[in-house]
Amino acid sequence: MSGVPDLAAAREVLRAQPFSTLLGARLVAFGEGAATLELDIRDDLRQQYGFVHGGVLAYAADNALTFAAGAAAGQGLITSGFTIDYLRPARGDVLRARARVVRAGRTRIVCRCDVSTVDGVGVETPCAVAQGTISVIDPVGAAGLREA
Repeated sequence: MSGVPDLAAAREVLRAQPFSTLLGARLVAFGEGAATLELDIRDDLRQQYGFVHGGVLAYAADNALTFAAGAAAGQGLITSGFTIDYLRPARGDVLRARARVVRAGRTRIVCRCDVSTVDGVGVETPCAVAQGTISVIDPVGAAGLREA
């Protein structure tokens, strides 16, 4: 496992994810076992009732959980599983996912994520919570995962 990257290096990892680029996700904080991911809420990210689609919230939680783990353990990580509870419909201007490490073990890292929306005047409203387990993998083995 390699060392913990800084914010600039972590942003490069995010930019290397085509789906994250498609959504316009940005890493706004990274370090000391925590990470914050944001994305602007656009009409094409909403479901039929006008709320942000649950899959978008799940994406934000999943990525924030893994980046938080990376802020504690370095690279060579992959999500092994997570749960998400939706608290209320997500509406606002920005979706924010703040994750932090609960416990970092040698092979597994447990993290928690709070997902909220932020409106035009900066009021933050919680909309989901998630908990996940991130597995430490061999960074060389990660190249094989991309080929599968």
